[in-house]
Amino acid sequence: MDFCRILTLVALLLAAGACSAGNTPPAAAAAGASSRPNDGVAPLPRAIEREVGAAYPDAALQAYVDRVGQKLVARSGLAGTYRFVVLDLPEANAHAILPGYVFVTRGLLAMLDDEAELAAALGHELGHLTQRHAAQRARARQGVVDAAVEAAAATGSVTVGRSVARDGLIALRRYSREQELEADQIGLAYVVQAGYRGNAMASLIDRLRQQSRLEAQILGEALDAFEQRSATSTHPAPIERKQALQAAGTPPAGESGRVAFFGAIDGMSVDDTPDEGFVRDSAFLHPAMRFAFVAPHDFRLFNNPDGVLGVGRDRSLLFFGCSSERVSGRLDVWMRNTLKPTPANIEATEIGGAEAAIGTRPRGSDTNLGQARYVMVRHGNRICFFNLSSEGPDRDRRIEELVSAARTFRPLSASEAAALRPYRLRVISPAGASPAQLAARLPYGDLRMERLLVLNGVDSPVELTRQPSVKIVEP
Repeated sequence: MDFCRILTLVALLLAAGACSAGNTPPAAAAAGASSRPNDGVAPLPRAIEREVGAAYPDAALQAYVDRVGQKLVARSGLAGTYRFVVLDLPEANAHAILPGYVFVTRGLLAMLDDEAELAAALGHELGHLTQRHAAQRARARQGVVDAAVEAAAATGSVTVGRSVARDGLIALRRYSREQELEADQIGLAYVVQAGYRGNAMASLIDRLRQQSRLEAQILGEALDAFEQRSATSTHPAPIERKQALQAAGTPPAGESGRVAFFGAIDGMSVDDTPDEGFVRDSAFLHPAMRFAFVAPHDFRLFNNPDGVLGVGRDRSLLFFGCSSERVSGRLDVWMRNTLKPTPANIEATEIGGAEAAIGTRPRGSDTNLGQARYVMVRHGNRICFFNLSSEGPDRDRRIEELVSAARTFRPLSASEAAALRPYRLRVISPAGASPAQLAARLPYGDLRMERLLVLNGVDSPVELTRQPSVKIVEP
């Protein structure tokens, strides 16, 4: 996609209040091929890696997770070949794809408490695979599309077609929730057959619930908002999942494998990779591309291969990305002559010692009364850009605050870039340290105690003091 289309698309999406957008990734523009070490880890097939991401370069951890998965397969008598892979991603997630790949992220591993919960996560995804849920959803989705098209053709009304599609998608999401509950039950059976504790699936759900509540706190949302699922939700609420598990009866006892699990994850990265840059509270720093900027203090930054999305407490939006497309002339001239719709009030300026341009997106039906700005900065032989949007009651002041944030963009020195390291998970003995002292060691600017409790799967500092070993995060 060319640079002009990138900017236009992202601006349109931001003005509409989108949560993400597709664009040329900063990391791809900077690094091209991945600079991650292989470290003896068998690479994923290229097509699969493009779909799910790279494997985490830790052969020992990969072997450990695969052993747990193969134990589930063997004890359950499953036919076929399966490969269990840790993805090099900091967000907590797990999924499976044909033919027999089951993925967990290192972000998910960090929040688990023992091997039994890992087995539960893998078992749930095996349940999806063995029941071919993805194929079933694809067929159901195609059926919804066909029904909508037929309804529109038969009635001559697009409105009728849309109504059929809407009703069908609601039914499809209900179907997806049923599949999730089925995968829980099947996965639990695999866990029990492998000799793990029977309440592992329930405690896994508790871990996910705790993480969701923490995310709500970080974003300033109502803590229980995620507990209630609407008709459009694709996943059941945590309480619904636990009730379904409880209906199956008293879970049998079994092994936990906590010591082995903690030994496997000790030292694991819980951060983005250096070639994708690091979020540090409201700042973003990229050691490979050697730049940094600071968002407003109330912004939460989300880094992914498509760029950096910032969301403010008032739902103001910031999207940042870079492109290797060359702009040979002045940026303000390019913005005036090439970008559509043509920005107003275009200003040639300088940011971080480099050429820059700022323009105002014209107000119209797509922006309503909101404020939107383009900011372009020349960084070496690349162009970096900010797309900024605010639609709240304080939008006029807020958009100027966002422009000021874009003006914090600056190059990193070689020493600054070299000093940046990913955060890592450490398993330690409390050794008499209080929960407050442990929380103070976390490298975060807010909610340190809350983050510590969620990391260790407990609800109070008192519970933390009862743990023989605890997880912390260190630079």
